[in-house]
Amino acid sequence: MTSGRGKITCDFLLNKGLSVKADMSTTSNRSSGRMTPTQARAARRQRRQRRRRVYRYAGGVAIGCVAGALILSLFLPGLPLDSLFRGGTPEGPGIRIEDQGREHVAPGEEHPAYSTLPPTSGWHYNVPLAPARWGIYDEELENEILLHNLEHGYVNVHYNCPDGCDELVAQLTELVQEGVDRGGKLLMSPYSDMDSRVALTAWNFIDQFDEFDEDRVRAFVNAHESSPNAPEWNVSR
Repeated sequence: MTSGRGKITCDFLLNKGLSVKADMSTTSNRSSGRMTPTQARAARRQRRQRRRRVYRYAGGVAIGCVAGALILSLFLPGLPLDSLFRGGTPEGPGIRIEDQGREHVAPGEEHPAYSTLPPTSGWHYNVPLAPARWGIYDEELENEILLHNLEHGYVNVHYNCPDGCDELVAQLTELVQEGVDRGGKLLMSPYSDMDSRVALTAWNFIDQFDEFDEDRVRAFVNAHESSPNAPEWNVSR
C-alpha cells in the first residue's frame, strides 16, 4: 500500500514537474517571441480553417449565381443565359423614343401629347388607378394606365384589327400567356389608335409591324422585360 501511494505521489510530482518545466519553457518562448510547437500547430489549424471557410463561401456564391441564372432563364421562353450577364441596358430591338418623363396625372387632367401611339413614356396615373395586373385583356386600357406598367419594366403587346384577326390574336395570346406563366411582366390588349396591326412597347422603346413574327416578339420581350431602361424595373409584378 505504501509503495502504491509512493508511486502515485511520485507520478504526481513528476507530472507537476513537467508542467512547471513546460510553463517555464512557454514563458521563455513568449519572452523570446517564438511560438511553442503547440502554438504553431494551433496557428496552422486556424489558417487551414480560414482557407476552408473562404473556399466554402466562394463556392456557395458561385453555385448561387449559376442556380439563379438557370431559374431566371425559365421566366421567359428562349431567354439566353448570356443575356443575364451582359450588363448595362439594352439598346434594342425596337426604336428608341425620347423620354417624356414620368409625371403623375389625375383622370381627366390635360397633358401634352405623347410622342408615339401607343406611348413609351410620359404622363400616367398613380396607384391605385395603375398599373394594371399582368395578363391578357379583351378591352382597351388607357394610355395613362399602360405607361405605369412600362415604368415597372413591363412589355405591352398590342394589336389593332378593325376587321378582325382571330388568328393573329390567338398567336399573340399564346406567346404572352407563356411568358406570364413563367413569371414575366407582360400585358396584352387591343389598341385602336395605332397605324400598325401589332405594336410592342417598353419604356422608351417601340416596335411595330403588321404580320405575326414569333422571333421578333420573343426578341423584344427577352431584351426589354424588366430592363433597367425602365425607371422602376425592379418592382415585382
